[in-house]
Amino acid sequence: MAGFSEFHDELRSVARDLLGKDRALDWAALVEAGWVGLEVPEEFGGAGATFEETAIICEEMGRAASATSYLGSAVLAVGALNALQPSDVRDQLLRDIASGSARVAVAFEPLEFVPDAEDADRVLVITDGGLAEPAVTVTPRLVVDETRRLATVSPTERDGDVLCFAGDSAAIIARLRDRAAVAIACDSLGLSEAMLSATVDYAKVRQQFGRPIGSFQAVKHACADMLVSISVSRRLVAAAVRAVAVDDPDAGVATAMAKSRACAAAVDIAGKAMQLHGGIGYTWESGVHVYLKRAALNRSLFGSPTVHRQRLAQRYR
Repeated sequence: MAGFSEFHDELRSVARDLLGKDRALDWAALVEAGWVGLEVPEEFGGAGATFEETAIICEEMGRAASATSYLGSAVLAVGALNALQPSDVRDQLLRDIASGSARVAVAFEPLEFVPDAEDADRVLVITDGGLAEPAVTVTPRLVVDETRRLATVSPTERDGDVLCFAGDSAAIIARLRDRAAVAIACDSLGLSEAMLSATVDYAKVRQQFGRPIGSFQAVKHACADMLVSISVSRRLVAAAVRAVAVDDPDAGVATAMAKSRACAAAVDIAGKAMQLHGGIGYTWESGVHVYLKRAALNRSLFGSPTVHRQRLAQRYR
């Protein structure tokens, strides 16, 4: 277990360093880093890793507010393809993703706000039985977060051949939705930590009345509240990541708790960071607005806090 933890620490460190140098890594850089094929089986050119490793990259991309197409092709598409029955088409798609020769987007019903569909080479649509690849029209959607590209996918013909899921379709689709929601929760956790770090650093150097503002009790309490909120989110997100990685039957519960808590908290934390930065926090140059907008979009993607809390409430009815 210690060695496994060390591997995660190293992966996190490398990702943080690379994204710190360039948060808008292109597709070739993601492929070269080995992140695109993390969960692709080794026999198809991937690393044969699990969702736990992918979650680390998602978190670091949130920390950097990274503008990449990692979510659509490396997270959602690979997860969906791994849930299919083995076939020549599926295997080749996995090889193409791992090698970087193809970017694949996956659309859930309804086919709106599909991540990274605009630049995808192939767009797969989740149906009741598996994945289909109909001819589609992709229309970019304008969203508040400029670091993400979302689009509406409109089929222009009837679904063709369907690659079938390896098991109960309804259960697999539910797991894929949980996987997507947890990936977004990881992103929100990362951006929350980035906002706390930036705020603490600013409070140490910004002076008012001849003293660093970090010495004022109100600022201390605000930062402490942010830390407590992040600590709660981290525990819930870690539990959800593990549940998704091992295909826990109760993964839906852990997902709903993590997604609703981490994404709602991220909006509050980014907003508080903007306030604690004072007037500069509201300027375009500060960059705080980038995180606030990303947090706002994350809150809505793959289920709002209200939707996930309603899921939890169903258990007690």
